[in-house]
Amino acid sequence: MARELTKEQYWELVQKLPDELKNQLFADETAKNIFDICDRNDVDIEKISEVADYAGRIIIGLLTPEEFQGILETRVGLEKAQAKKVAQEIHRFIFFPVKGALDELYKVGVEKKPAEEKLPVAEEKPAREGPDAYRETVE
Repeated sequence: MARELTKEQYWELVQKLPDELKNQLFADETAKNIFDICDRNDVDIEKISEVADYAGRIIIGLLTPEEFQGILETRVGLEKAQAKKVAQEIHRFIFFPVKGALDELYKVGVEKKPAEEKLPVAEEKPAREGPDAYRETVE
């Protein structure tokens, strides 16, 4: 899920990001949108920075967008309906405009993982001809 990073590790990840994602991460409009979304959905003022933090983690590739609503519920403490609305709006206003770059980021992340070991496929044996010696006769 969400792993903790040192400041150095965080900045190393940020510097590797495409410019489109860096711009989205640090844009004043992104911060304003997150604040407005949280305000519109009655998120406590103390929790807005957490929502922004987890949205940022998605932009830098530490969390997938699919995990966002669950994170808002479990880590931030939003109610399920509230978390759903906030996640939907952040997806629409923050993640969707950079969808291509996010898809590419996660595609690269998936390709970096070691390939699964392929197990040998058992050869199919031809069907036996004649009676089966292991079957009992039914009377």
